[in-house]
Amino acid sequence: MTRMTAAGIAVPLILPRLSFSSPATGLLQHAAIGVGGQGAYDLDCINKSGKVKVYALCDIDELTLQKAAAQYPDARLYRDWREMLETEEGNIDSVNVSTPDHTHAPAAMTAMRKKIHVFCEKPLTHEVYEARQLRRAAQKYGVATQMGIQIHSHEYYRTAVHWLREGAIGKVKEWHSWCAAVYTTEDKKRPTGEDPVPPNVDWNLWVGVAPERPYKAEIYHPFKWRCWRDFGGGATGDFGCHIFDPVFTALEIGAPLSITCEAECYSEEVYPAWTIARYVFPGTSLTSGPQIHATWMDGEKRPDPTLSPHLPQGHELPPSGSMIIGDEGTLILPHVGPPHLYPEDKFKEYPKPELAPLDHYHEFVEAALGNGVAGANFDFAGPLTEAVLLANVANRFPGKTLEWNADKLKFTNNRDANAYLRRRYRRGWRVRGL
Repeated sequence: MTRMTAAGIAVPLILPRLSFSSPATGLLQHAAIGVGGQGAYDLDCINKSGKVKVYALCDIDELTLQKAAAQYPDARLYRDWREMLETEEGNIDSVNVSTPDHTHAPAAMTAMRKKIHVFCEKPLTHEVYEARQLRRAAQKYGVATQMGIQIHSHEYYRTAVHWLREGAIGKVKEWHSWCAAVYTTEDKKRPTGEDPVPPNVDWNLWVGVAPERPYKAEIYHPFKWRCWRDFGGGATGDFGCHIFDPVFTALEIGAPLSITCEAECYSEEVYPAWTIARYVFPGTSLTSGPQIHATWMDGEKRPDPTLSPHLPQGHELPPSGSMIIGDEGTLILPHVGPPHLYPEDKFKEYPKPELAPLDHYHEFVEAALGNGVAGANFDFAGPLTEAVLLANVANRFPGKTLEWNADKLKFTNNRDANAYLRRRYRRGWRVRGL
């Protein structure tokens, strides 16, 4: 049996393997890589399924690790995820990877090669090439996967998907997605000098596969790494997978044909304060032509509401969200909020679908137990992430249209841009398959 990927390639349909699950308890033996902030939240939500035993915890920050250990006192503790996965091979069934973006792919790939089920935060990877390789690995090793775009399972996004699929606004002509977040630094340069590394932080492990650099207090760890190209994905990487998700899901959008960016600045070190990325995608059965144009904006940029003929005069768009324009109406989907159909008079009595509750984390646990396939598995999340991350390549070449060949994973008209699709990992950190 085969299925078609977003790139149009037929691949074998491989169902997730059955878990090792502890014979004594019948529970998945689960591990966490990154247990602070979002990692703590991810682990708590997975644990609340009632179908896992938290077996091991890993974090480069000893204070963060000990805080998690107090909540899960029976868990084995590690600072280095490589050591944990090697030592506990055969003992771990599933893992959540909730780290800075640059560690997503190496940790997830290493786990999948050991046939461990993987929940990985968004964006799935830091590099476009990594996203392609994780999707292939998930297929090869038959593991259950899920990307942490939790709103994928929320009734707001699922309602919007339902309305678009049933043709509420007719054929979709174009769409615009945006977010208010700003991830950059004031001077756009790497700081000089070096600060003492706090005793609770293993800086070498934090840098991981990325190029080595000195520690600077309050610059990278624990949050501002999102601004830096070596470690994060900027506002585009942080929110693009969330906000593009329902449109990709509903319209079955695949790989783009081209992308052109405007940006606040160009810097090799940090992301611009704002980006406007204009995509051209192949059309689908739910779009109005052979191609569909889409725009991504971040850094408090928003589209002009008058682009839609269906919105009332003076309509104010939400700070973050999507505007999907069809030939019979427009759908506004805030991030995170209920979707709205326009013109309001036309859709005043339009029925909402009756949707059963769905928990994004528990869906992953069930998939790892062999009960179905998670909705944001890597077959979906990989191509979505590729499309989002292409904007982080294109914003290095403002004003230039980059023609994309998804099958060959390269730009056909810009060799310089191809150099940013994949990077060589730091010496001592090479990961097989990446």
